[in-house]
Amino acid sequence: MSDSDRKHKVALITGSARRIGASIALALHQQGYNIVIHYNQSKREAEKVVDELLKSRAHSAIAVHGNLQALNDLTTLADSTVAQWGQIDLLVNNASCFYPTPISSASDIEKTEPKFKVDDWNGILDTNLRAPYVLSLLLANALRETNGSIINLVDIYADRPLKNHSIYNISKAGIAMMTQTLAKELAPDIRVNGVSPGAILWPESEAETTEQNTTRERIISQTPLARCGSPHDICEAVSYLANSQFVTGQIIKVDGGRSLHL
Repeated sequence: MSDSDRKHKVALITGSARRIGASIALALHQQGYNIVIHYNQSKREAEKVVDELLKSRAHSAIAVHGNLQALNDLTTLADSTVAQWGQIDLLVNNASCFYPTPISSASDIEKTEPKFKVDDWNGILDTNLRAPYVLSLLLANALRETNGSIINLVDIYADRPLKNHSIYNISKAGIAMMTQTLAKELAPDIRVNGVSPGAILWPESEAETTEQNTTRERIISQTPLARCGSPHDICEAVSYLANSQFVTGQIIKVDGGRSLHL
């Protein structure tokens, strides 16, 4: 590792091959960070982001594969991050699993019994909650050496639930509490904060139907600022928390005020 590499801070962003994660990676890179792009299935997109970063500054980015549901992969991800530049200054737990898991369904004739699907529970909780917790613990010693910080991507639905997304809601409520708990336990050497997005990017699985458009219009109508946000808004919050040396245990809602109406 050269002296020029040492002068740059290092950030690991989970799920940063695409969407908000990629935007955070690009924004932090522009601020002088060396970046570890984590991906699971999006190898091509991850390599594209790394190529873009390397064009701007040589030896400043790598991509590391990891299934966040596999504990061995979490260890490999943490070890690879520290080994690359000998340090880590910022962990951004961005990766998230989001899809509906209604506990029951209804028809005109009867209500079916609630169905518990172990795969749904394990898949969402392992990705959204266990992985951020384990990565935080695995990287704690290295983060202490740099007086680094952890930023968790939460959700406004951690406070008030989104219908038919019970497991997702539970996972995000858990990471909100994890943020505050670790802020206490890792202080004074490591700061831990969160960013809680509102309507920023619509889920990619949403079809362009009249029903979906109506839902989007309703969400915007419930937002005092009367519009959706952008990944840039999340990046600004992440940047603020990464650089604010006297802020810990806080979760910033970046939702245009929508949580006031939930």
